[in-house]
This record gives sequence, structure tokens and C-alpha cells, in this order.
Amino acid sequence: MEQNGCEPKKVRLFPLLLINFINTLGFGLVLPFLVFLVDRFGGNAIVYGFIGAMYPAFQLIGAPILGRWSDLHGRKKILFITQAGTLLSWIIFLLAFFTPVETLLEVNSAIFGAFIITIPLLILFIARSFDGLTGGNIAVANAYLADITEEKDRNRNFGKMSISTNLGFIIGPALAGLLSITMYGELIPVLAAALISLAGTIVIALYLPESRQCTIKKPEKMGFREVIRIKNIPYMLLIYFLIFLGFNIFYTAFPLHAIKALQWSVADMGIYFSVLGIIMIAVQGPVLSQAVKKYSDAQLAIFGSIVLGTNFILLVTGNIALTYLAAFFFALGNGLMWPSILSIISKLAGKEHQGAVQGFASSFSSLASIVGLILGGFLYEILGGISFIIAAAIVYTVFLLSFRMLSFEREVQEEV
Repeated sequence: MEQNGCEPKKVRLFPLLLINFINTLGFGLVLPFLVFLVDRFGGNAIVYGFIGAMYPAFQLIGAPILGRWSDLHGRKKILFITQAGTLLSWIIFLLAFFTPVETLLEVNSAIFGAFIITIPLLILFIARSFDGLTGGNIAVANAYLADITEEKDRNRNFGKMSISTNLGFIIGPALAGLLSITMYGELIPVLAAALISLAGTIVIALYLPESRQCTIKKPEKMGFREVIRIKNIPYMLLIYFLIFLGFNIFYTAFPLHAIKALQWSVADMGIYFSVLGIIMIAVQGPVLSQAVKKYSDAQLAIFGSIVLGTNFILLVTGNIALTYLAAFFFALGNGLMWPSILSIISKLAGKEHQGAVQGFASSFSSLASIVGLILGGFLYEILGGISFIIAAAIVYTVFLLSFRMLSFEREVQEEV
């Protein structure tokens, strides 16, 4: 793959996959008991929802800036900054355990319920916000992957990135359960998350080479106006937004559905998501590797989106067997669709502006996450299981929009 007439040296994918795994492992360690910490420090379910929304809200601000900086100053430097930011956020998080639970504000509202804002709770807000602000590592990592991968291999390699993500989310909660049974409770998993983030920072510093060694021309500064002028990028950003909107309605509504309709315990949900993750790894590994040999990215996105939408329809029934069948549909649909979408958007972005485009794509996903997280709970309270029909309708819209990507692929091939 050439960049401005210069042939870069071969860069191994493993360090990038390891960094991605480390990031999701750290987050997965804390995810299972964050709600209990919020409750202990004085918050309620609504406060927990707002703390959860802090990361995507601040990522909405930080990701485009970090993405543009990676185009201007190199991927490695910005990945190091983002990983160091994650490390610092976990150190701030740790401070909450050693801070007295002193009340700053009491709230008793018909809308928001009764809760208190304490100093440790405020520290959790700051920690999650700071991690979100420096959380452009996903966008920069995707741009890095696009830099070092031939176009024909992008779908397969984005699939490998998704596998490393899923492994982190499978191992993280399981490890959290083992570490939290000590006399120190949740403190040990949070400390482990900080140490894991430190390991990620060291890997970037010592083992991750710069992906843009042969870039001669400095890319022009790319703001939002410049990004949406790139041909077909606005269309892909819309698809990006809709996918994450559907996902986050599901991620909020499903735990409520599992407790109320399926009568599941935390252990039951853990088993379900573990099964889902294992199937996802199988799909994004051998299944995707074979599929990309026969079908284009757009064709896989079309097929994957209709399968993914059908998964949500199956959830409406509240039947346990159909719920597990839905897990298979979710894994198959998402496993084929998502790497294909990432591959297409990276091809449309071109070599010069990967970071800027990936950064704004992350912002669109963050905006959809904020809306979806709030909307999912609201819809389930009103509609119950029917709320999954809304998620299905959104993903079926992506299915209809995906047909236009067939022409995008033809245009990219003609330009090469």
C-alpha cells in the first residue's frame, strides 16, 4: 500500500489488537458493579444513567479533535495521549474509594426520585467524563488500522478488532467477579483496571510503531464542514448514527426486559451475554473470513442488517428459547454488518483524512448512544417488549439504506 509514493514498512496488527483488548477489558472489569457503587455513594437509577451517559457525551467533544490531531501529528502520539487519559481516569476513579461520603446536595423530586450527591459520586462523574474526553482511541485505532491494511483486507481486519473487543467484554466481567470477592470488594477490580490501562500505555510507547511513516504532505485541517463535503461520508454518518441508536435502545431495554419479562437473575444475564460474545467471536473470525472471499462489504452489510433487525423482533415474544435464538441472530447480523460498515467508511475517507472522518463517526455514535440510552429506558417503561420493535424498525431502515453502498463500492473501485 503506497502513501504519497512512499512504501511504508510492514506494521504488525497484534499490538493494536492487544491495545483494543486492554481497553475493553478494563471497562468490562468495572461495568458489573458500577451501579452498586453509585447506590452506595448516594445515587439512584437515574443518577446511574447520567453517569453512564458521561462517557459518550464527552467523547462527542473529544473524538473529532483527537481524530484530526492524529491526521496532523501521527496516530501513535494520539493513541498514547488517549491511553494515558484512560489511565488517569481510573486513578481519579480510585480516589472515590478513599474519599469521605459527605453530602453536597439532597434531591427529592417526583421526576428524578430521591438521591444525594456526595463527594465520591462527584468523583465518579469526573472520572467517566475525563475518560470520555480522551476516549477518541477507538476512532484513532480505526484510522490506524486503515493506514496499515490493504483495502481487500480491511473487512477481515476490522473483524479481528471486533473480536478483541468482544474478548475484553467477556473476560472483564468474569474477572471482576473473581476479584470482587476479596475483603476489599470493588476496590481490587478498579485497581486492576488502572494497572491494565498502564500496561496499554506501555505497549503503545514501546511496541506500537507510527502507522504514517511515509506521509510527506501535511493533511489540511479538517473540521465538520470539510468532513461532510467528502463524497458519500454524510450518508455513512447517518447509517453510523442509526446503528448505534438501535443498539443502545436494546442495551438499555434488554436488562429491564430480562428482569421483568424473563425473570432472569444477574447470573442468567451474565450467561446470556457470554453466549452472545462467544458466538460473535466465531462469526467475526472464521465465518467473516470466508464470507469476505465471496461477498463485498456492501453485500455483507445488507445481509447483516436484516438479520440483526430480525433479532429484535424475536425478543418481543419473551420466550427464552427465542431469546437465545435472537442471540444467534444478533451475533450473525452484527458480526457481518459492523466490520463491513467500518471497512466502507474507511475506504471513502481516503488516506489523508482517516482520523478526522473516524473521529466524527465516533461523535455520531456518541450522540446516538446518549439518545438511545435515555430513549431505551423510556420506551420500555411505556411499551414493554414492544420497544424492541422500535429498535428493529431503526435497523431495518439501515437495511434499506445499505443498498446505496453498492454504488459507493463501485465508485471507490473506479477511482483506484
